[in-house]
Formats: sequence, C-alpha cells, structure tokens
Amino acid sequence: MRCLSCKMEEMTESTNSYFVKLNNCYVIIENVPCFRCKQCGEVYYKASVLEKIDDILEKIENIASKIFIMDYSQAA
Repeated sequence: MRCLSCKMEEMTESTNSYFVKLNNCYVIIENVPCFRCKQCGEVYYKASVLEKIDDILEKIENIASKIFIMDYSQAA
C-alpha cells in the first residue's frame, strides 16, 4: 500500500485512536486497526473498519451524553 500523502511505499499495520464530534457528544474509539505510513505518520483505515466505525457511531449517538470512549476490539 502506498501513502497518499508522501507516496512512501512502506505502510505498517498499527492501531490508532479515532476521534469524532457528533451532534450531542465527543467520541473516542481506541485501538482501531489501521495502516500507518512509516515516513509521515499518515493513517489509513480499511473500508470494512470504516463501516464498523459508522455502525458504532450510530449506536453511540443515541445513548451518549457528552464524552464516550470505547475500545474498538470490544465493539467489533
């Protein structure tokens, strides 16, 4: 996989914290699987991971009040 930012060929499998602000709360999902560029640090997610994040966010938006932090591996 090639980095879209710096064009470096070497991406490594890693995990990242995903942060988003929804209408009524802030959400942090920890340990989200990703690919990280060794040169610039840019993070990319597989489509399947982004779909799961969307599913998680739909559920959380209905129950969260202000800040919600969860581990991806427990929700996936």
